[in-house]
Amino acid sequence: DNREELKVYRLEMAKERLHSSKILLEAGSYKDSIGRSYYAMFTAVRALLAVEGQDFSKHAGVIAYFQKEYVKTGKFDKKYSKYISQAFQSLYHENTEGYNLQIKNIFLSIHELFLNILPERGQRDM
Repeated sequence: DNREELKVYRLEMAKERLHSSKILLEAGSYKDSIGRSYYAMFTAVRALLAVEGQDFSKHAGVIAYFQKEYVKTGKFDKKYSKYISQAFQSLYHENTEGYNLQIKNIFLSIHELFLNILPERGQRDM
């Protein structure tokens, strides 16, 4: 099934981006780490949408659909809506003060989201 293959592909891409984010965070490249973290989360959400045959040309469309169909329906906790919004806003944050704590929080949020998206709920190899 193409949808399942696309979901698996997107989850693998998301895990790769999350791994890159961790490396960048540990190297002190906070702005780049935030970018990779956001794209890891965004790609993971797109993996969910792939199963339904949904996709959008703009990030706002993907996020809005996730919030409407997954958060508001209770499939995912409201905090995930907040996580992805904060990560998106952090992409354009010019002040580097506090990036270390901010990116660690975003990174942990994304890791938690992954654990809830992956079919193998106990998978922790990210």
